Amino acid sequence: MLPILAAVLAFITIGGLGWVFVGGEDSSQAAVKRAQGFAGPRQNSAAARKAAAANTPEARRKQIMLQLQESERRERKARLTMPAKLKQAGLTLSIGMFWILSGVLGLIAALVMLLLGLPLILALGGGVVAGLGLPRWVVGFLGKRRRAKFSGAFADAVDVIVRGIKSGLPVHDCFKIIAKESPAPLGPEFQTLVEGLGVGLTLPQALDKMYERMPTPELKFFAIVIAIQQKTGGNLAEALNNLSVVLRARRMMGEKIKALSSEAVASAGIIGSLPPAVMILVSITTPAYMAKLFTEPRGQFMLVIAVALMAFGVFVMKKMISFKF
Repeated sequence: MLPILAAVLAFITIGGLGWVFVGGEDSSQAAVKRAQGFAGPRQNSAAARKAAAANTPEARRKQIMLQLQESERRERKARLTMPAKLKQAGLTLSIGMFWILSGVLGLIAALVMLLLGLPLILALGGGVVAGLGLPRWVVGFLGKRRRAKFSGAFADAVDVIVRGIKSGLPVHDCFKIIAKESPAPLGPEFQTLVEGLGVGLTLPQALDKMYERMPTPELKFFAIVIAIQQKTGGNLAEALNNLSVVLRARRMMGEKIKALSSEAVASAGIIGSLPPAVMILVSITTPAYMAKLFTEPRGQFMLVIAVALMAFGVFVMKKMISFKF
């Protein structure tokens, strides 16, 4: 009996020691660990494949394209704000003064239309158009004309820089020559660029601020060439000479597109101006015939519908004759 009891006690002692040193986990936990051990390499290999796929040239190219599109979207949104448009038009008005002048102009237009005997709804509509539409159109027109002048003379400015670099002048001195010799708006913009460089701005930063005031493709190309040359080195005169050739070819293409689309532009202008011209002529010859459109409610409703449809048609024709290149 004693040997059997001693054997049982020895078995219990050995089992307890084994449980202490091995651990008290059950078979299910061990199975889970074994399963994780088997699945671990697979998960690691899947993560490695994803990382390898993200490092391919195609994936990097897509990522760069997405970043460029996002940057372009932010820049376009910043250029469409009213303070940016005032800068692009070369106006020194603050945004508060602009809105005050717009409100005063709209109020004057509404009062004039009321004094002429027009209905209140037409006077209010004319005041809104004169207060909101007309000033914004004027600012946009001035900005577009200013950008066109800048783009037309920018290729000559690039040629000045190329000749200056070939003769041994620094780029900063070439900018000073352009600021002194070039007509507005090219000269004043380069003068602002020189002043920015003088107060400690780097050339890419000064060009970015210049692009905010003058968002033209030509200036963007110039900033890209300067940035690439600063990072990679190389012959700056040769790179800018190639840029000058590209800008002149681009301008020639624009003139060719304008010549080929001149017939469509003229047709759109005639079609858009024909209904208002006929209305004015009929009002002059037979005022009583057209007066019903302004005095009776049905005529006023028809006039509002006609103006809305006419505006929509002009907008569609404008989109049809606008060519981007």
